[in-house]
Amino acid sequence: MQELKSKIAKDFQNNSNDNGSASVQIALLTSRIQGLIEHSNEHKHDYSGKRGLISLVEKRRKLLSYLRRKDNAKYQEVIASLGLRR
Repeated sequence: MQELKSKIAKDFQNNSNDNGSASVQIALLTSRIQGLIEHSNEHKHDYSGKRGLISLVEKRRKLLSYLRRKDNAKYQEVIASLGLRR
């Protein structure tokens, strides 16, 4: 898991010390969301898991809105590389 997080951070960071920028956070949230979607499809009655999934989606949506306001070029790049539709 840690190797996956570091690989995702390396792909989206602005410089070598960047681990908390909006683009890195969006990419990490997207990987967690994809894992929870798979879990949710397998375990239909896990309502607390679905609630966590919804909160992660909302957090990612807010970060995407922030990135769109601050740096539209980076926003377009993140959307394209993650395959998100907005």
